[in-house]
Amino acid sequence: MEAEDRISISLLNSINDIDAADWDSCAAPETADGGRAMHPFLTHRFFKAFEDSRSACQVTGWDPKHLRADNEATGQLLGVMPLYAKYHSQGEYIFDHGWANAYERAGGQYYPKLLSAVPFTPATGPRLLVHPDADRALAGGALIAGARQVTAENRLSSLHVNFCTEAERDVLAEAGFLSRRSQQFHWLNRDYADFDGFLADLASRKRKAIRKERAKAVENVSIRCFTGDEILPEHWDAFFVFYQDTGARKWGTPYLTRAFFEIAHETLRDDVLLVMCQRDGQWVAGALNVIGRDTLYGRYWGCIEDHPCLHFEVCYYQAIDYAIKHGLRSVEAGAQGEHKLARGYVPTEMYAAHYIPDPGFSEAVGRFLAQEAEMVGQEMDILGEYTPFKKGG
Repeated sequence: MEAEDRISISLLNSINDIDAADWDSCAAPETADGGRAMHPFLTHRFFKAFEDSRSACQVTGWDPKHLRADNEATGQLLGVMPLYAKYHSQGEYIFDHGWANAYERAGGQYYPKLLSAVPFTPATGPRLLVHPDADRALAGGALIAGARQVTAENRLSSLHVNFCTEAERDVLAEAGFLSRRSQQFHWLNRDYADFDGFLADLASRKRKAIRKERAKAVENVSIRCFTGDEILPEHWDAFFVFYQDTGARKWGTPYLTRAFFEIAHETLRDDVLLVMCQRDGQWVAGALNVIGRDTLYGRYWGCIEDHPCLHFEVCYYQAIDYAIKHGLRSVEAGAQGEHKLARGYVPTEMYAAHYIPDPGFSEAVGRFLAQEAEMVGQEMDILGEYTPFKKGG
Protein backbone atom coordinates (compact mmCIF):
# COMPACT_ATOMS: atom_id res chain seq x y z
CA MET A 1 0.00 0.00 0.00
CA GLU A 2 1.33 3.44 -0.93
CA ALA A 3 1.83 6.02 1.78
CA GLU A 4 -0.86 8.33 0.32
CA ASP A 5 -3.50 5.61 0.27
CA ARG A 6 -6.20 6.02 2.88
CA ILE A 7 -8.20 3.36 4.70
CA SER A 8 -11.95 3.75 5.02
CA ILE A 9 -13.91 1.96 7.73
CA SER A 10 -17.54 1.06 7.09
CA LEU A 11 -20.17 -0.10 9.57
CA LEU A 12 -22.35 -2.97 8.36
CA ASN A 13 -25.78 -3.24 9.99
CA SER A 14 -26.21 -6.77 8.69
CA ILE A 15 -23.99 -9.52 7.38
CA ASN A 16 -26.10 -9.18 4.23
CA ASP A 17 -24.52 -5.76 3.65
CA ILE A 18 -21.38 -7.49 2.37
CA ASP A 19 -21.04 -10.05 -0.40
CA ALA A 20 -20.40 -13.56 0.89
CA ALA A 21 -17.34 -14.00 -1.32
CA ASP A 22 -15.83 -10.75 -0.02
CA TRP A 23 -16.38 -11.68 3.63
CA ASP A 24 -15.05 -15.20 3.16
CA SER A 25 -11.98 -13.94 1.29
CA CYS A 26 -10.96 -12.51 4.67
CA ALA A 27 -12.60 -14.99 7.06
CA ALA A 28 -11.79 -18.23 5.25
CA PRO A 29 -9.33 -17.65 2.39
CA GLU A 30 -8.19 -21.28 2.69
CA THR A 31 -11.52 -22.40 1.21
CA ALA A 32 -10.38 -21.13 -2.19
CA ASP A 33 -9.10 -24.67 -2.81
CA GLY A 34 -12.60 -26.02 -2.30
CA GLY A 35 -11.85 -27.47 1.12
CA ARG A 36 -13.34 -26.82 4.52
CA ALA A 37 -12.93 -23.59 6.46
CA MET A 38 -10.38 -23.61 9.25
CA HIS A 39 -12.88 -21.69 11.40
CA PRO A 40 -16.33 -22.52 9.98
CA PHE A 41 -18.19 -20.28 12.44
CA LEU A 42 -16.48 -17.24 10.91
CA THR A 43 -17.86 -17.86 7.43
CA HIS A 44 -20.53 -15.60 5.96
CA ARG A 45 -23.05 -18.45 5.88
CA PHE A 46 -22.88 -18.95 9.65
CA PHE A 47 -23.36 -15.28 10.49
CA LYS A 48 -26.14 -15.14 7.90
CA ALA A 49 -27.90 -18.11 9.50
CA PHE A 50 -27.70 -16.48 12.94
CA GLU A 51 -28.98 -13.14 11.66
CA ASP A 52 -31.54 -14.24 9.04
CA SER A 53 -33.12 -16.60 11.58
CA ARG A 54 -33.35 -13.67 14.00
CA SER A 55 -31.40 -15.62 16.56
CA ALA A 56 -28.86 -12.76 16.60
CA CYS A 57 -30.60 -9.47 15.93
CA GLN A 58 -31.40 -6.21 17.70
CA VAL A 59 -34.53 -7.67 19.29
CA THR A 60 -32.53 -10.50 20.90
CA GLY A 61 -29.79 -8.12 22.06
CA TRP A 62 -27.33 -8.90 19.26
CA ASP A 63 -27.37 -5.83 17.01
CA PRO A 64 -24.98 -6.35 14.05
CA LYS A 65 -22.36 -3.62 13.58
CA HIS A 66 -19.69 -5.46 11.59
CA LEU A 67 -16.69 -3.51 10.32
CA ARG A 68 -15.00 -3.55 6.95
CA ALA A 69 -11.78 -1.81 6.00
CA ASP A 70 -11.05 -0.76 2.41
CA ASN A 71 -8.22 0.97 0.58
CA GLU A 72 -9.95 4.11 -0.68
CA ALA A 73 -7.56 4.57 -3.60
CA THR A 74 -7.70 1.05 -5.01
CA GLY A 75 -11.02 -0.20 -3.63
CA GLN A 76 -9.23 -3.24 -2.22
CA LEU A 77 -10.98 -4.94 0.69
CA LEU A 78 -8.43 -5.09 3.50
CA GLY A 79 -10.34 -6.86 6.23
CA VAL A 80 -13.52 -7.35 8.21
CA MET A 81 -14.38 -7.72 11.88
CA PRO A 82 -17.50 -9.36 13.33
CA LEU A 83 -19.02 -6.89 15.76
CA TYR A 84 -22.28 -6.60 17.68
CA ALA A 85 -23.82 -3.98 19.92
CA LYS A 86 -24.91 -6.04 22.93
CA TYR A 87 -27.76 -5.11 25.26
CA HIS A 88 -26.97 -7.88 27.76
CA SER A 89 -24.20 -10.43 28.36
CA GLN A 90 -26.05 -13.61 27.47
CA GLY A 91 -24.69 -16.13 24.97
CA GLU A 92 -21.07 -14.98 25.26
CA TYR A 93 -19.40 -17.57 27.57
CA ILE A 94 -16.89 -14.95 28.74
CA PHE A 95 -18.61 -13.58 31.80
CA ASP A 96 -18.75 -9.90 32.69
CA HIS A 97 -22.04 -9.69 34.60
CA GLY A 98 -20.18 -8.61 37.74
CA TRP A 99 -18.50 -5.79 35.84
CA ALA A 100 -21.88 -4.60 34.56
CA ASN A 101 -23.37 -4.61 38.06
CA ALA A 102 -20.42 -2.72 39.52
CA TYR A 103 -20.40 -0.11 36.75
CA GLU A 104 -24.10 0.56 37.06
CA ARG A 105 -23.97 0.73 40.87
CA ALA A 106 -21.37 3.46 40.39
CA GLY A 107 -23.81 5.40 38.20
CA GLY A 108 -22.65 4.29 34.76
CA GLN A 109 -24.52 2.63 31.89
CA TYR A 110 -22.82 -0.62 30.94
CA TYR A 111 -25.16 -1.59 28.11
CA PRO A 112 -25.07 -1.37 25.18
CA LYS A 113 -21.48 -2.48 24.80
CA LEU A 114 -19.56 -3.65 21.72
CA LEU A 115 -18.59 -7.28 21.27
CA SER A 116 -16.49 -8.99 18.63
CA ALA A 117 -17.43 -12.66 18.73
CA VAL A 118 -19.48 -15.35 17.05
CA PRO A 119 -22.94 -15.45 18.64
CA PHE A 120 -23.49 -18.28 21.11
CA THR A 121 -20.19 -19.92 20.15
CA PRO A 122 -17.29 -20.35 22.61
CA ALA A 123 -14.79 -21.35 19.93
CA THR A 124 -11.38 -19.74 19.47
CA GLY A 125 -10.69 -18.06 16.14
CA PRO A 126 -9.38 -14.82 14.67
CA ARG A 127 -11.51 -11.72 15.06
CA LEU A 128 -9.38 -9.37 12.96
CA LEU A 129 -10.11 -11.01 9.62
CA VAL A 130 -7.50 -9.62 7.26
CA HIS A 131 -7.46 -10.28 3.52
CA PRO A 132 -4.40 -12.40 2.60
CA ASP A 133 -3.22 -9.75 0.10
CA ALA A 134 -3.35 -6.95 2.67
CA ASP A 135 -0.72 -5.81 5.13
CA ARG A 136 -1.80 -7.61 8.30
CA ALA A 137 -0.52 -5.06 10.78
CA LEU A 138 -1.99 -2.12 8.85
CA ALA A 139 -5.40 -3.68 8.21
CA GLY A 140 -5.67 -5.16 11.70
CA GLY A 141 -4.72 -1.84 13.24
CA ALA A 142 -7.37 -0.09 11.16
CA LEU A 143 -10.07 -2.50 12.35
CA ILE A 144 -9.03 -2.03 15.98
CA ALA A 145 -9.05 1.75 15.56
CA GLY A 146 -12.44 1.58 13.86
CA ALA A 147 -13.96 -0.46 16.69
CA ARG A 148 -12.53 1.92 19.28
CA GLN A 149 -13.92 4.87 17.33
CA VAL A 150 -17.40 3.34 17.35
CA THR A 151 -17.03 2.86 21.11
CA ALA A 152 -15.98 6.48 21.64
CA GLU A 153 -18.50 8.12 19.30
CA ASN A 154 -21.38 6.26 20.91
CA ARG A 155 -20.03 6.73 24.45
CA LEU A 156 -20.18 3.01 25.09
CA SER A 157 -18.84 1.54 28.30
CA SER A 158 -16.61 -1.08 26.70
CA LEU A 159 -15.44 -3.09 23.72
CA HIS A 160 -14.83 -6.82 24.10
CA VAL A 161 -13.07 -9.33 21.85
CA ASN A 162 -13.94 -12.86 22.98
CA PHE A 163 -12.19 -16.14 22.12
CA CYS A 164 -9.55 -14.40 20.04
CA THR A 165 -6.26 -16.03 19.15
CA GLU A 166 -3.21 -15.70 21.37
CA ALA A 167 -1.49 -13.55 18.73
CA GLU A 168 -4.49 -11.21 18.59
CA ARG A 169 -4.55 -11.03 22.38
CA ASP A 170 -0.99 -9.68 22.24
CA VAL A 171 -1.78 -7.19 19.45
CA LEU A 172 -4.83 -5.94 21.32
CA ALA A 173 -2.81 -5.57 24.54
CA GLU A 174 -0.41 -3.29 22.66
CA ALA A 175 -3.47 -1.26 21.60
CA GLY A 176 -4.55 -0.70 25.20
CA PHE A 177 -6.86 -3.65 25.75
CA LEU A 178 -6.90 -5.65 28.98
CA SER A 179 -6.04 -9.33 28.51
CA ARG A 180 -8.08 -12.17 29.98
CA ARG A 181 -7.38 -15.88 30.45
CA SER A 182 -9.88 -18.68 30.74
CA GLN A 183 -9.87 -22.37 29.95
CA GLN A 184 -11.72 -25.12 28.17
CA PHE A 185 -11.14 -28.85 27.72
CA HIS A 186 -9.99 -30.01 24.28
CA TRP A 187 -9.12 -33.44 22.95
CA LEU A 188 -5.87 -33.61 20.98
CA ASN A 189 -5.13 -36.21 18.33
CA ARG A 190 -1.72 -37.84 18.72
CA ASP A 191 -1.89 -39.46 15.29
CA TYR A 192 -4.08 -42.28 16.58
CA ALA A 193 -4.96 -44.98 14.07
CA ASP A 194 -8.28 -45.69 15.76
CA PHE A 195 -10.16 -45.30 19.05
CA ASP A 196 -8.31 -48.25 20.55
CA GLY A 197 -5.07 -46.43 19.78
CA PHE A 198 -6.34 -43.50 21.85
CA LEU A 199 -7.32 -45.83 24.68
CA ALA A 200 -3.86 -47.37 24.63
CA ASP A 201 -2.50 -43.96 25.66
CA LEU A 202 -4.57 -44.02 28.86
CA ALA A 203 -3.87 -45.53 32.23
CA SER A 204 -5.39 -48.99 32.57
CA ARG A 205 -8.07 -47.97 35.05
CA LYS A 206 -9.22 -45.05 32.89
CA ARG A 207 -9.21 -47.21 29.78
CA LYS A 208 -11.46 -49.78 31.41
CA ALA A 209 -13.81 -47.07 32.70
CA ILE A 210 -14.30 -45.62 29.20
CA ARG A 211 -14.96 -49.05 27.72
CA LYS A 212 -17.61 -49.69 30.37
CA GLU A 213 -19.23 -46.30 29.71
CA ARG A 214 -19.35 -46.93 25.96
CA ALA A 215 -20.92 -50.35 26.45
CA LYS A 216 -23.45 -49.02 28.95
CA ALA A 217 -24.48 -46.16 26.65
CA VAL A 218 -25.64 -48.42 23.82
CA GLU A 219 -27.45 -51.10 25.84
CA ASN A 220 -30.89 -49.93 24.67
CA VAL A 221 -29.97 -47.30 22.09
CA SER A 222 -28.61 -47.29 18.54
CA ILE A 223 -26.40 -44.41 17.43
CA ARG A 224 -26.01 -43.04 13.93
CA CYS A 225 -23.98 -40.17 12.52
CA PHE A 226 -25.21 -37.93 9.71
CA THR A 227 -23.60 -35.16 7.70
CA GLY A 228 -24.33 -33.30 4.48
CA ASP A 229 -27.17 -34.74 2.41
CA GLU A 230 -27.56 -37.59 4.90
CA ILE A 231 -29.22 -35.08 7.23
CA LEU A 232 -32.97 -35.04 6.64
CA PRO A 233 -35.66 -32.61 7.85
CA GLU A 234 -36.86 -35.25 10.33
CA HIS A 235 -33.46 -35.16 12.02
CA TRP A 236 -33.69 -31.39 12.50
CA ASP A 237 -37.25 -31.74 13.80
CA ALA A 238 -36.09 -34.20 16.45
CA PHE A 239 -32.93 -32.31 17.30
CA PHE A 240 -34.76 -29.01 17.81
CA VAL A 241 -36.85 -30.70 20.51
CA PHE A 242 -33.64 -31.89 22.20
CA TYR A 243 -32.11 -28.42 21.88
CA GLN A 244 -35.15 -26.70 23.39
CA ASP A 245 -35.11 -29.02 26.39
CA THR A 246 -31.44 -28.40 27.14
CA GLY A 247 -31.68 -24.67 26.44
CA ALA A 248 -34.70 -24.21 28.68
CA ARG A 249 -32.95 -25.97 31.57
CA LYS A 250 -29.59 -24.20 31.18
CA TRP A 251 -30.44 -20.69 30.04
CA GLY A 252 -34.19 -20.23 30.51
CA THR A 253 -34.71 -19.46 26.82
CA PRO A 254 -32.85 -21.22 24.01
CA TYR A 255 -30.75 -18.85 21.90
CA LEU A 256 -31.44 -20.36 18.48
CA THR A 257 -34.83 -20.06 16.80
CA ARG A 258 -36.48 -22.86 14.86
CA ALA A 259 -35.72 -20.88 11.70
CA PHE A 260 -32.00 -21.28 12.37
CA PHE A 261 -32.27 -25.05 11.95
CA GLU A 262 -34.31 -24.63 8.78
CA ILE A 263 -31.61 -22.38 7.34
CA ALA A 264 -28.94 -24.78 8.60
CA HIS A 265 -30.54 -27.56 6.57
CA GLU A 266 -30.28 -25.45 3.42
CA THR A 267 -26.86 -23.83 3.87
CA LEU A 268 -24.91 -25.45 6.73
CA ARG A 269 -25.53 -29.18 6.58
CA ASP A 270 -22.19 -29.85 4.87
CA ASP A 271 -20.55 -28.25 7.93
CA VAL A 272 -22.56 -30.28 10.43
CA LEU A 273 -22.13 -33.69 12.02
CA LEU A 274 -25.32 -34.82 13.75
CA VAL A 275 -24.97 -37.73 16.17
CA MET A 276 -28.47 -39.10 16.70
CA CYS A 277 -29.72 -41.78 19.11
CA GLN A 278 -32.72 -43.99 18.52
CA ARG A 279 -34.70 -46.32 20.77
CA ASP A 280 -37.53 -48.46 19.41
CA GLY A 281 -37.66 -46.37 16.24
CA GLN A 282 -37.85 -43.02 18.04
CA TRP A 283 -35.15 -40.36 18.16
CA VAL A 284 -34.40 -39.80 21.85
CA ALA A 285 -31.13 -37.83 21.98
CA GLY A 286 -28.55 -36.14 19.80
CA ALA A 287 -25.56 -33.86 19.52
CA LEU A 288 -24.70 -31.25 16.91
CA ASN A 289 -21.07 -30.79 15.92
CA VAL A 290 -19.51 -28.42 13.39
CA ILE A 291 -16.69 -29.69 11.18
CA GLY A 292 -13.64 -27.53 10.61
CA ARG A 293 -10.63 -28.22 8.46
CA ASP A 294 -8.70 -29.73 11.36
CA THR A 295 -11.04 -29.44 14.36
CA LEU A 296 -14.44 -30.84 15.27
CA TYR A 297 -16.49 -28.43 17.38
CA GLY A 298 -19.07 -29.89 19.73
CA ARG A 299 -21.91 -27.41 20.13
CA TYR A 300 -25.31 -28.68 21.29
CA TRP A 301 -26.68 -31.74 23.04
CA GLY A 302 -30.17 -32.70 24.14
CA CYS A 303 -32.40 -35.63 24.97
CA ILE A 304 -35.97 -36.54 25.82
CA GLU A 305 -35.00 -39.64 27.80
CA ASP A 306 -32.29 -40.34 30.34
CA HIS A 307 -29.91 -43.17 29.47
CA PRO A 308 -26.80 -43.93 31.56
CA CYS A 309 -23.55 -42.67 29.99
CA LEU A 310 -25.28 -41.66 26.75
CA HIS A 311 -24.17 -38.03 27.05
CA PHE A 312 -20.52 -39.10 27.34
CA GLU A 313 -20.81 -41.41 24.34
CA VAL A 314 -22.64 -39.00 22.04
CA CYS A 315 -20.82 -35.80 22.91
CA TYR A 316 -17.28 -36.99 23.63
CA TYR A 317 -16.47 -40.50 22.40
CA GLN A 318 -18.34 -40.23 19.09
CA ALA A 319 -16.55 -36.92 18.47
CA ILE A 320 -13.16 -38.49 19.19
CA ASP A 321 -14.00 -41.42 16.93
CA TYR A 322 -14.98 -39.09 14.07
CA ALA A 323 -11.87 -36.94 14.51
CA ILE A 324 -9.57 -39.96 14.37
CA LYS A 325 -11.27 -41.44 11.30
CA HIS A 326 -11.10 -38.12 9.43
CA GLY A 327 -7.62 -37.06 10.49
CA LEU A 328 -8.67 -34.04 12.53
CA ARG A 329 -6.14 -32.74 15.02
CA SER A 330 -8.54 -31.82 17.83
CA VAL A 331 -12.03 -31.76 19.28
CA GLU A 332 -13.31 -28.68 21.06
CA ALA A 333 -16.21 -29.70 23.26
CA GLY A 334 -17.42 -26.22 24.23
CA ALA A 335 -17.39 -24.36 27.51
CA GLN A 336 -16.92 -25.66 31.06
CA GLY A 337 -17.11 -29.27 32.19
CA GLU A 338 -14.35 -30.75 34.35
CA HIS A 339 -15.98 -34.14 33.75
CA LYS A 340 -14.40 -33.99 30.27
CA LEU A 341 -10.98 -34.47 31.87
CA ALA A 342 -11.56 -38.16 32.60
CA ARG A 343 -12.62 -38.64 28.95
CA GLY A 344 -9.28 -37.51 27.53
CA TYR A 345 -10.00 -33.80 27.10
CA VAL A 346 -7.17 -31.67 28.50
CA PRO A 347 -7.11 -28.10 29.92
CA THR A 348 -6.51 -25.58 27.15
CA GLU A 349 -6.06 -21.83 27.54
CA MET A 350 -8.56 -19.38 26.00
CA TYR A 351 -8.10 -15.66 25.43
CA ALA A 352 -10.17 -12.50 25.41
CA ALA A 353 -9.41 -8.78 25.35
CA HIS A 354 -11.35 -5.85 26.78
CA TYR A 355 -11.13 -2.11 26.06
CA ILE A 356 -12.63 0.07 28.79
CA PRO A 357 -12.37 3.84 28.18
CA ASP A 358 -13.12 4.86 31.78
CA PRO A 359 -9.66 4.87 33.43
CA GLY A 360 -10.90 4.14 36.95
CA PHE A 361 -13.12 1.28 35.84
CA SER A 362 -10.38 -0.06 33.58
CA GLU A 363 -7.91 -0.09 36.47
CA ALA A 364 -10.36 -1.97 38.71
CA VAL A 365 -11.12 -4.56 36.02
CA GLY A 366 -7.40 -4.89 35.29
CA ARG A 367 -6.71 -5.80 38.93
CA PHE A 368 -9.47 -8.40 38.83
CA LEU A 369 -8.12 -9.90 35.60
CA ALA A 370 -4.61 -10.17 37.02
CA GLN A 371 -5.92 -12.14 40.00
CA GLU A 372 -8.19 -14.25 37.79
CA ALA A 373 -5.32 -15.08 35.40
CA GLU A 374 -3.22 -16.34 38.30
CA MET A 375 -6.06 -18.56 39.53
CA VAL A 376 -6.71 -19.89 36.02
CA GLY A 377 -3.03 -20.77 35.65
CA GLN A 378 -2.98 -22.56 38.99
CA GLU A 379 -6.15 -24.48 38.18
CA MET A 380 -4.79 -25.57 34.80
CA ASP A 381 -1.59 -26.79 36.44
CA ILE A 382 -3.56 -28.83 38.98
CA LEU A 383 -5.99 -30.25 36.43
CA GLY A 384 -3.09 -31.16 34.18
CA GLU A 385 -1.94 -33.60 36.85
CA TYR A 386 -5.24 -35.47 36.67
CA THR A 387 -5.50 -36.32 33.01
CA PRO A 388 -6.25 -40.01 32.28
CA PHE A 389 -3.08 -40.48 30.24
CA LYS A 390 -0.25 -42.71 31.33
CA LYS A 391 2.31 -40.89 33.37
CA GLY A 392 5.00 -39.62 31.09
CA GLY A 393 2.73 -40.16 28.07
